[in-house]
Amino acid sequence: MALSKVDFNSINVTPAASKAIKFNSSNNGLETGDVGGSLVLISTQTASSSSTIDFTSGIDSTYKEYIFKFTDIHPATDNVQFSFQANVSGGSGFNETITSTFFTAYHNEADDNAGVTYAGSYDLAQSTSFKPLTYQIGNDNDHSSNGTLHLFDPSNTTFVKHFIARTSASTYHDYERDSFVAGYFNTTSAIDEIQFKMSSGNIDSGTIKLYGVT
Repeated sequence: MALSKVDFNSINVTPAASKAIKFNSSNNGLETGDVGGSLVLISTQTASSSSTIDFTSGIDSTYKEYIFKFTDIHPATDNVQFSFQANVSGGSGFNETITSTFFTAYHNEADDNAGVTYAGSYDLAQSTSFKPLTYQIGNDNDHSSNGTLHLFDPSNTTFVKHFIARTSASTYHDYERDSFVAGYFNTTSAIDEIQFKMSSGNIDSGTIKLYGVT
């Protein structure tokens, strides 16, 4: 078996933050380059009795994927949905057309009820309503929801804009709810604004971070 040699003079691996060693474009040497799949924090918003949390900047053609991470989202009102919607560039009202699907796994603290179910009542079909990410969140002091929302290629003007989400929620009747959401904004216009809100009442507390994926 022959051994391949790397030209030492072609190695360019000066240490740099957030860089990795990779082959160069000619595949005959090494160099430092961007780490694929890295998260770049764009902005952070913290709720304080907030009716909505709006991201109206930072979503553009810089990245092909954006991720929202929400932590300890606590509602002011008991038994509510945590939802989101979008605006196209130049749009308003957070009322884009969505088609989506939703299923959930659940288990209660009493350990006498558990299962997985298709939650069809939380689907949307060509609707301009807000899309639930989870539901039945409790407002007990120790209740909250956490999770992630992925938005893919929002500046693309050829295809519809897909999203997927995964959430964990403690519910008003003391269940753990693990929710899976997928769908798309049925528009070929660029999406550049996202709003989060509860189905009723304020977001009492919690943090949402917006990341771009390199």
